[in-house]
Amino acid sequence: METVTHHGRETAYRRHDRGGDADPILFVHGSGGSHAVWKSQARLADDRPVVALDLSGHGASDDVAAEPGYEALSAYVDDAVAVAAATDARVLCGNSLGGAVAMTALLERDVDLDAAVLAGTGAKLAVLDDLLRWLRDDFERAIEFLHGPDRLFHDPDERLLEASRETLHAAGRAVTERDFRTSHAFDVRGRLGDIDVPTLAVVGEYDALTPPWYHETLAERIPDAEWTTVEDAAHLAMLERPTGFNEALTDFLDA
Repeated sequence: METVTHHGRETAYRRHDRGGDADPILFVHGSGGSHAVWKSQARLADDRPVVALDLSGHGASDDVAAEPGYEALSAYVDDAVAVAAATDARVLCGNSLGGAVAMTALLERDVDLDAAVLAGTGAKLAVLDDLLRWLRDDFERAIEFLHGPDRLFHDPDERLLEASRETLHAAGRAVTERDFRTSHAFDVRGRLGDIDVPTLAVVGEYDALTPPWYHETLAERIPDAEWTTVEDAAHLAMLERPTGFNEALTDFLDA
């Protein structure tokens, strides 16, 4: 892992570079995740450098003292902007909360990007009250809920389920709750028209957490945007159906 120091903390990231000459792409994970959710996107490194970060408090990155909501989101945006600058990333791809990070960076920061990919996300990311309560009081129940049918995954094998549960446990209850409460507070529905880079919204066919219509709305309201689905996948399509996900990214970026 490499690191970049900013705002008094270190943010870790992993870079895959096999000599591809296209512009680097930076991947941003969602709530309770880490850079590892993007492991299958390393296959894209034949065409372009691939970078995946750990947001503050996740994986190998330092934590940040930030309250859930805009304060935490702003800190996560700082992480992404710092890593993008350190790696010359020109494309930003975010999943779920990572999509909120990407949209906020585009709307509020001076970032020089050529394109964005919004994966399993939305302009508003409301979270069920029950899930927020379980994240506070019963973390195991929250984890099991997230691994219910068509939430994180559509038809996963046990290996994928176990790895996903381990990732959430590694992030821990407090950080994961902060993430979901930050997602719950996110709402840029009235500002999508100000996103001024070509954008792909991509979603798992069966995603019940951020359903396809979220992405159709993104494509309708962002001036230069399109949307597509990944078949036989739910919220973490990049893990569950990496070939389909990578094909969608490649088709968009090549165009």
